[in-house]
Order: sequence, then C-alpha cells, then structure tokens
Amino acid sequence: MDPLSVPASIIAVLQLSAKVLAHICDVRDAPKERSHCEAELSNLSALLRALRDHVQTGDLSLPWYAAVAELAAPKGPFDQFKQALEGLQNKITDGSQLKKLGETLVWKFKKGEFTSILLRIERLKSLVEIALQMDHYQLSQAIKDDTNFVRTRVSAIQSRVDEIQQEQVNAKHSKMVGRISPTDYPAQQSDIICRRQKGTGQWFLDAPEFTKWLGEPKGTLFCPGIPGAGKTMVAAIVIDHLLKSVQSSSSGVAYVYCNYKAQDEQETSNMLAAMVKQLVQGRPSIAEPVARLHKKHANRGTKPSLKGIFGVLREVVAKYSTVYIVIDALDECRDSDGARSQLLARLKDLQVGQDVRIMATARFIPEIEIEFQTAMKLEIQASDEDVRRYVAGQTHRLPRCIQRDPALQAIVQDKLVEAVDGMFLLARLHTDSLLDKRTVKEVKSTLARLSKGSAALQGAYDEAIQRIDGQLDRDKELAKRVLSWITYARRPLTTVELCCALAVEPGETKLDPENMPDVEDLLSVCAGLIIVDQESAIVRLLHYTTQEYLERIRDTWYSGAPLDIASACLTYLSFDLFKTGSCSSNREFEERLQESRFLNYAA
Repeated sequence: MDPLSVPASIIAVLQLSAKVLAHICDVRDAPKERSHCEAELSNLSALLRALRDHVQTGDLSLPWYAAVAELAAPKGPFDQFKQALEGLQNKITDGSQLKKLGETLVWKFKKGEFTSILLRIERLKSLVEIALQMDHYQLSQAIKDDTNFVRTRVSAIQSRVDEIQQEQVNAKHSKMVGRISPTDYPAQQSDIICRRQKGTGQWFLDAPEFTKWLGEPKGTLFCPGIPGAGKTMVAAIVIDHLLKSVQSSSSGVAYVYCNYKAQDEQETSNMLAAMVKQLVQGRPSIAEPVARLHKKHANRGTKPSLKGIFGVLREVVAKYSTVYIVIDALDECRDSDGARSQLLARLKDLQVGQDVRIMATARFIPEIEIEFQTAMKLEIQASDEDVRRYVAGQTHRLPRCIQRDPALQAIVQDKLVEAVDGMFLLARLHTDSLLDKRTVKEVKSTLARLSKGSAALQGAYDEAIQRIDGQLDRDKELAKRVLSWITYARRPLTTVELCCALAVEPGETKLDPENMPDVEDLLSVCAGLIIVDQESAIVRLLHYTTQEYLERIRDTWYSGAPLDIASACLTYLSFDLFKTGSCSSNREFEERLQESRFLNYAA
C-alpha cells in the first residue's frame, strides 16, 4: 500500500472514533462500562494522532513507513477496527432515537459483545504503540499476529453462527416431523430392548433365514410363534441390530409395534405415517415431501389421507437404496375395518418399485399365514439358552435361599427350561412364582408343581391369581382394581392416569393427592402381571395372553369392575374444579389437561 494513504486511513478512524465518543458521552446513567469504553477510545485517539503526525512529517523511504502501511491494508487492523466501531454506531441514531443507545448500553449490551469491542481497541492500541517505537520488524510481526488472531475469531464466530442456524433447522424439522404421527414406537423399542439379557436372541440373528433376508433385495421374512414365545423381544432385538449395524444414509429402518390396546390408533394411515416419521427423523435433507404435505394440510386445517401419506412414504423410501421394515404382532392389529390387510397391501406395493425388505411376527393365524405363503419363514420359540440367561439375570430378585446356593440356582434353571418348552412368557411367570418362597423346601415344592404342556399358561396365570388372593385384603383389592382398570381401559393408561383413577373416592369433590398410591406398590401387589414402560410411563399387562386370561375370569373374579370404573370417571368429571364450564381457548384447555391428568381419559 502507498504510505501516502496511511494518514487518510488514520484520519478516517479518528473521525469515526470521535462520532462514537460524542454519542457515548451523551448517554446518561450508563454503567461503568461506558466510562471504560470512553477512556480507551480517548487513549487510542491520542496515540493515533501521534502516529498521524509521524507519518505526515517523516521520511517515506524508511522501512518503518512500509510496516506502518500494513496497518491500513485492506482487511488490516484499521479496517477491522472500523468494522467494530461501525457495529457499535449502528446501535446509535441521532435525534429522538438517541435514547436507544442508552438502553442498549445500560440494559441490552451483551457482555461478550462489549468485551470484544474493548479487546479490539486494546489490540489496535498495542499496534500503534509499537509503531511509535519506530521498530518496523516488531510492528510487521505484530500486525501479522493480529491479523491471524482476527481471522481465527471470525472463523470461530462463523462456525458458531453455522451451528445456531443448523440448530434452528433441526428444531423446525423435529417440530414438523413430530406432527406427522403421535405414535412413539422408538420409545417402545427402548423399553423392550432394555429388558433384554445380554446374548438373548442371538440364535435368531445367526439363523440362515435371517442372514438371507438381510441380504436379499425385496425379501420378506415371516416369523410366526405360539403365544408367549418371545416374538416381541425378538423383533426388538432385530430392530436394535438393524439400527446399529445397517442403518445409514443409504439404508433406512422403520418399524411398528402393534398392540391389542391401541386398536383405535392402529389405522393404516397412522402406521404408515409412523414409518415416515422414523425414516426422516434427523434427516432434514430428505424431508421435503413431508414438509410439502404438512404445509398443504396445515393451511387447510385438514388431515392427510391414506393416499397422501402413502405417496409421501413412497417418496421418502426412494431416497434410500434399501429400507428395512419390521412389523411386530400383526395378530394384534385388527382387520375388522381392513387395517391389517391395507397395511400389508401397501407394504407389498412399496416392494414393487423399491428395495424394501419386510419382516413380520404374528401368532399362527391362517388369515395372516396366507398373506406370507411365498415368504421365507423362521419360527420364533424360546431357546433353552435364552431361558437360562433370563433366569440367571433374575437371580437378584429371587429369595436369599436361592441367591446363596449355586446348586439350587442350577436346579431352578433346569426345571424352568424343562417346563417352559419354547414359551418365554412362562419363564417369567414361573420365576415370579418363586419370589415369595422362603425355604429350599418351598422352592423345590414349587418347581415340582410347575405347569407344563398346552395348559401351562393357564396354570401359571391361575397360580398368579392365587398369589394375589392370598395377600392381605387391602393389597388383594388394590390388585383387583389395578388389573380391572388396565383390562377394561379403552386405551393404554399412563402411571399418572392410573394412580389418579385409583385415588378417586365416591362422593368427593376434588382429588386428594395424599390418596394416590405409589407405582411400585401397584407392581408389587399384582404378582408380576403388569409392567411399566419406563420411556413412555405406560402401564401394561405382561402380555396379550394376560388380557385374554383376565377377560375370561373377570365376571367371576371382579364382576363389579365396569360399574366402579364408570363411577370413578363420573365422580372425577363432577369435581368442583370443572364447574366453571368449558375452556375459552385452546391454551386454557391445554393447561387444564396438564393440571388434571386424568381428565383426558375420564372424559
């Protein structure tokens, strides 16, 4: 740069500094930062005037002047300092808007922003002081260091800006994806897989049929099994395997857990929408079809049709080279309204144009088996090793007489393996039957009576009910109420909803929080027939067969349940809290639902 342009650059910085100083001085009641900034700018201005005088009166041929010229180079220290001052000046307007500066400095001036300006002043002061010492070598090196420092800071700031922008994109994407489907199958997956004993189901992953399905384009694997064989756990193990070893930018994974308690939610469109949700989750780059569908229906206030959702699913699937789809418990998806048949038909349609590989589990039901008559088959049944792993993993729950006796532990495992005969559910029920035994004799006597064969499940449930009936009266009645609520419920209940329902008392006008039972107590009195999903906080019966069993005995075991449940709902809806009438806005309604956690179900 021509040294003659240096004085002009210095003068430009001085003029801008003077403007900023004048405005800052006009701000009243500013904090000490204002005084600090004013003092630093004044000191810098004095140094700049001294440097200007040296440049204007000195010998331009000396190396020192060439070094000073670097201060005024494009994007050099002077330019960078001017940008900092201009950023501050942009917050300052003249006339009636002058007050804005005061507000900014006093109340809104961010500490990091203010510190950055002071740092910029301090660094330029250091450079000018070095220049005034007439050491051109030190000045050149200092300018180089300063430029590198600023470049690094700019890069860091840009990276943070990029991060913030990406966070905003991700947040917008997550919000949109969340509206596609309310069903949270990943939460169910987490709940199921966390109950797996290490190594369980490895036989299935090692099976030739499964290996072939993994590598076969458009392959279909049908996995039937008797009730209680462990089909859902195997499905969860497969899903976990796919998510960890197969899922990538080119291979997608989607899954559905059918549930006998969620029949109303298991419309074909909802299940397909849940698949879309999983395939675009965390992938904004392939979510354009979803955004288009969402915008279309958000503007109209309408709900996407089955055709519309399937069209989006087809587009999203096309973004992948391969998509794996796992459907668990097809027999728990009703077909009275055609939901199951439509789901299978749509999945087969997907396979026509794309490499979609489908795996499904179900009971041995002729209507379902016909749908998969050309598919590969791999029957699911509990292996002896899986049963041993499960029982070994439950040792900490068993009586102390078993925990301290390895030989007795081996006997327990052998007897349970013998009794289970491929039905994993029996392993759990039979294990639970040992929990209240206190002596070795009682344990061995129970093992000798373990039910086997086709009637084993019925016998295991009968014994569980006997254990419930053998409890203290209050515990027995609580267990009956809990099991009745879950059995009769029109949809799955959360722990909060169930505890609220149990706390409602006839004739009361409000819910007494001190009357709400502890969830652990509910689990304790029900003899292992209920479980709680930790991710979703849903209370469930142990198995679909548990529901079937309780439905068979409910008229004799707890015949008054329907009346008690209806009474509890009506009593809750009659609480004084709701006598103010309907809500005046959606927000008020949401707040009411949040405050009254049983209202949504009771109504």
